[in-house]
Amino acid sequence: MTAATVRLGDGLMVSPLGFGGMALTPVYGDVDPAEALRTLHHAVDAGASFIDTADIYGGGSNEELIAKLLKERRSEVELATKFGLVGTPATGYSDIRGDAAYVREAVDRSLRRLGTDTIDLYYMHRRDLRVPIVETVEAMAGLVQAGKVRHLGLSEVTAEELREASSVHPIAAVQSEWSIWSRDVERSVVPAAAELGVGFVPYSPLGRGFLTGTVDAASLGSNDFRRNIPRFAEAALDANQGVVAAVQAVAAELAASGQAATPAQVALAWLLVQGRSLGLPVVPIPGTRKADRIDENLGALTLDFTPAQLEKLDAAADAVVGSRSADPNWVSQGRE
Repeated sequence: MTAATVRLGDGLMVSPLGFGGMALTPVYGDVDPAEALRTLHHAVDAGASFIDTADIYGGGSNEELIAKLLKERRSEVELATKFGLVGTPATGYSDIRGDAAYVREAVDRSLRRLGTDTIDLYYMHRRDLRVPIVETVEAMAGLVQAGKVRHLGLSEVTAEELREASSVHPIAAVQSEWSIWSRDVERSVVPAAAELGVGFVPYSPLGRGFLTGTVDAASLGSNDFRRNIPRFAEAALDANQGVVAAVQAVAAELAASGQAATPAQVALAWLLVQGRSLGLPVVPIPGTRKADRIDENLGALTLDFTPAQLEKLDAAADAVVGSRSADPNWVSQGRE
């Protein structure tokens, strides 16, 4: 554990910036397993020891990769994984399951793949609308009682679903997409989390790489997962370059004032400021395949914005074209 930590809900302490493991599976293109493991080790070395994965990333291969890290460094890692989706990001999903039997089966499979006895934070990855959320959370709470899980989390839930779940067991964190160009969660989910004392873990805080200014239609491979997302359609990508321009402009202003900053750092620092202004702990989990990107991302922790710069970044979201999900019901945005 790094000296600087953040307290999420239910007393869970994690590094101030996490690491999203999905990038280390072939959803954005091919992955070198040896480089992926080196990147994981560097994340822990650098202070991004809150490692996030899921049972469906790579059909379980992402958990198996992380197991190699845990074998040597389990005590240094705050480990999060997820259950509920059936399928893989690359091939598509065939079902969502939140029934009690599946919860118990899924955690045992994850524990075996991860090679550990306990998961620090266990998320319901998506909501199974056929099962009352209280039943799913009751089953998850049983895993805490059994010592298999320390804390519970929920991904892409609505404010009302979060309240229902919290009535059954303390929830440590909500994980949903949140960034400069994905702000729908600020309407009701974020305020509910603040009210209930639940931490927030934004996934895709860099807009699946788009906010770094390195993604355009030509850069997306034929097997790139992002091609399925409406705002990554070619026309939308072109229209959304205005968001990137705003991020780049603020980065240039910061650099001119003596704060060396990249667009990625600006996007991450904006989320941290939003968390403070909205009254809840926020720990983004950017993913990357390259170790030097982790160092870059951690630089976001020291950035400061002027009020005018924050206004510029806030306004950028108004110009976003395209949904963040091909099926709005797949995420909280479509059910609120």
